Amino acid sequence: MSDTVRAMNTSREGEASSFNGYIMLLVLLAVAVLAFWFISGGVPGPEKSDKLMFAGSLVGSILVVLLIAGGFFMIQPNQAAVITLFGEYRGTERREGLRWVWPWMMRQKISARAHNIHSERVKINDVRGNPIEIACNVVWRVADTAQAAFDVDDYKEFVNIQIEAGLRTVGSRHPYDDFEGEAVTLRGGGDHINRELLEELNDRLKVAGIVVDEAGLTHLAYAPEIASAMLKRQQADAVIAARAKIVLGAVGMVEDALQKLSADDVVHLDDERKAAMVSNLMVVLCGEREAHPVVNAGTLYQ
Repeated sequence: MSDTVRAMNTSREGEASSFNGYIMLLVLLAVAVLAFWFISGGVPGPEKSDKLMFAGSLVGSILVVLLIAGGFFMIQPNQAAVITLFGEYRGTERREGLRWVWPWMMRQKISARAHNIHSERVKINDVRGNPIEIACNVVWRVADTAQAAFDVDDYKEFVNIQIEAGLRTVGSRHPYDDFEGEAVTLRGGGDHINRELLEELNDRLKVAGIVVDEAGLTHLAYAPEIASAMLKRQQADAVIAARAKIVLGAVGMVEDALQKLSADDVVHLDDERKAAMVSNLMVVLCGEREAHPVVNAGTLYQ
C-alpha cells in the first residue's frame, strides 16, 4: 500500500449517540395507549372545527407512533451498527440490546466476530522461479467499523483479494526447499513464513480497519508440470546429504578407532597397514550391503 492511499483513508470509529431502546419502547406503548383512549373516547362534535381537531389529533398520534417505532434496532454480541445522518458519519453503536435513534438516521450493521477464510490454491513462482501451488487459512475480524464501511467499497471482497495478494508476495520471497540450509524455505520454515504472512496481511488490511489474528499455510506443493522432476531432484539431494553425513561419521569413527588402538598399545601399524585398515573400515561403514569378514589365519603381513 502506498502512503498516498493510506493518507486518503482518514475515517476513524467514534461512539454513536443513541437511546436505550427499552425506555423508548415504554414511551411507544404509552403513546399508543393514549392515542387509543383518545380515539375510542373522543367523539367529534357536529362543528367542522371539532372534526378537524379530531382528525388532526388522530393523524398526529399515528405519526408519533410511527416515528418512535421506526427508530428501534437490535445489537447482538460482537456486532456493531454504523450510524449516518444524511450521508454524514455520526458514530458506531456497539452496546448490546435494544437501541433507538431517530428514524431518519441510517444504521448499517457490521459483524465484529472472527471470520475464518480458507483461500483458494494459487499458482506462483518461488524466489528461484519454480512454479508452486500454495494456499492459506486466515482468521480476521473488523476492528474499526468506520474504515470498513467508508474507506473501502466492499470490505469482505477487499479481504479476499488482499489475502491472495499477500500470499503471492510472501510465497515469491522464499524458495520452496533448500537442502543446504542457507535460506528460510516455504516447506521448512513454517513458523517464520506464517509470521511473515500475518504481518503482510495486517499491513495490507489495516486500511480497511481489519485485523488478522492468525494466518498459516495449509497447502504447499510443486505445480503438476514439474512435480515429477522436482521429486527426483529432492530425492537426489536427500541421497547426497545422507551420503555426506554417513561419510563424515565414518571418518570420525575410523579416526577414533586408530587413536584408541594406539593409545591402548594394542597393535602398532605402519602407514601402509593403517591405510589398509582405514579402507576396510570405510567400506564396512559406508557400504549399503552387509559386510562379510574374512578370517586371516596367518600373520598380520600375510
